[in-house]
Amino acid sequence: MTMATKTAADELAVPLDLLLTSATKPFASRMLPDATWARFGANLAKQPGAVAGRIGALTRELGAIAAGNSHRVPARSDKRFADPAWEQNPLLHRIMQAYLAGAETAEGLLADAGLDWRDQERMRFVVDNLVEGLAPGNNPLISPLGWKAMIDTGGLSAVRGVKAFARDMLSKPRVPAMVEPDAFVVGESLAVTKGAVVLQTSMFELIQYAPQTAKVREIPLLMVPPVINKYYVMDIAPGRSIIEYFVQQGQQVFVISWRNPHKRHRDWGFDAYGAAIVEAMDAMQAITGTDSTHLFATCSGGILAAMTAAHLAGVGEGDRVAGLNLSVTVLDETRAGFAAAMMSDRAAQAAIRVSGRKGYLDGRDMAEMFAWLRPTDLVWRYWVNNYVQGRKPAPFDVLFWNADTTRMTAALHRDMVLMAMRNALVNPGGVSMLGTPVDLGKITSDAYVVGGVADHISPWQATYRSARLLGSKDNRYVLSTSGHIAALVNPPGNPKASYRTGPVDAEDPQRWLESSHTSSDSWWPDYVAWLAERSGPVVDAPKTLGGEGLPPLGPAPGSYVMEK
Repeated sequence: MTMATKTAADELAVPLDLLLTSATKPFASRMLPDATWARFGANLAKQPGAVAGRIGALTRELGAIAAGNSHRVPARSDKRFADPAWEQNPLLHRIMQAYLAGAETAEGLLADAGLDWRDQERMRFVVDNLVEGLAPGNNPLISPLGWKAMIDTGGLSAVRGVKAFARDMLSKPRVPAMVEPDAFVVGESLAVTKGAVVLQTSMFELIQYAPQTAKVREIPLLMVPPVINKYYVMDIAPGRSIIEYFVQQGQQVFVISWRNPHKRHRDWGFDAYGAAIVEAMDAMQAITGTDSTHLFATCSGGILAAMTAAHLAGVGEGDRVAGLNLSVTVLDETRAGFAAAMMSDRAAQAAIRVSGRKGYLDGRDMAEMFAWLRPTDLVWRYWVNNYVQGRKPAPFDVLFWNADTTRMTAALHRDMVLMAMRNALVNPGGVSMLGTPVDLGKITSDAYVVGGVADHISPWQATYRSARLLGSKDNRYVLSTSGHIAALVNPPGNPKASYRTGPVDAEDPQRWLESSHTSSDSWWPDYVAWLAERSGPVVDAPKTLGGEGLPPLGPAPGSYVMEK
């Protein structure tokens, strides 16, 4: 895996918050002038001296560039100008320097405007996309990579690039493909840990994984994936699968594989998904003969799992949750990144109407929206590779998973929007699950909460604040060095990986960071050790999968994961 591919993978996964409003609007509409632009211009007009200073500095720098006297160079981490031609060709060198000077001026003007945090995030989206889109390497008439590819292939690269562009633009998501659609096969090269479907309902399949040790821990683990991506990122490939790792450590593992909903499933909302989690718990407890279950939930699945745990606590069944793991999950939406800034009552109601008419929110719209949030890594890198150079993108399993999009039901989209608009999980009783007012403070099971320091989807500060909402007596927060996906796909053995741990005593996330303990490598072994202390005695591994009334229905990864 190249460093560039890993960087892209770190930023992938369709973010829950962005579904709420922005994914229902075309990218072009988000770039058009609006009231935020007007406030941006008005604020700059109040600071004529600062604006004049920026323009004057840019003018002088452009003069120095034209005369060959500028020493401006790209940042070491900026791979867009890695080709020697940007340094050695006088014309290209000046074009690069002029672009960098203009980008710096745009950033400076955005900072000078002094916008409030909401307008700042909205304008940053616009400025980032304009600046990144105007990078000279994206222009096939300028890019040295494009010209070299033309020479090397006798012009075939241009033909391939045009074909790839036409293919990508004719269907959603209208962004450059990050992986070829036939690069991997689910069940053959991805999601290959042995197991069986032991329950199938209209909403989900429950998969039980075959033990790989003679002894297993008595209390099982139920993994609850997001409802806006397929589950197999947790079983992505041998050696990198978190499910495989847990099974190899003697943990009994079950996972929910959500069905990809259609229009007829439009009414599946919070209660339907909460009931599904309870039904899965019922089935696995019947199979294993236990009274409790560990829950391991990620992103939007974490929201549903936390609400379900609160419901169980509210009806006197809180002991059914032996331990709660919430990974990259935001329960406290206070300033939780770009998506929170994009929300308003008007935008929220418009988004609800759009998904209500269709019966769902299209996963391809979600993927397109998110790609434009990280334009350098998720759009323009592939623009240059696929169209300018006429090359196929490198095969990478996480990118394939990300492209394997799913839909969100209209009812769940509505419920998520309204909950986020009110930040309802912060206030006890602000939202209900299965008829029970949700009070996260009533959750008493021990909690293990994971965030990623480089997570641009679920900012780690927000996940830390979310951990403080839980009433758990033993609440452990873990901060990985990785981003949203790499925080999960994080197998042991990476010498560059590390994580921080500590209780959630400090109110300020920064205070927690300063007092936390740093360990090397992956957090997976730490979590397995945490599980072992809370999973009862070691017992003989089951000889067969399933149980009375719950026979194996077919091999993992099941059929729902295959549905488009």
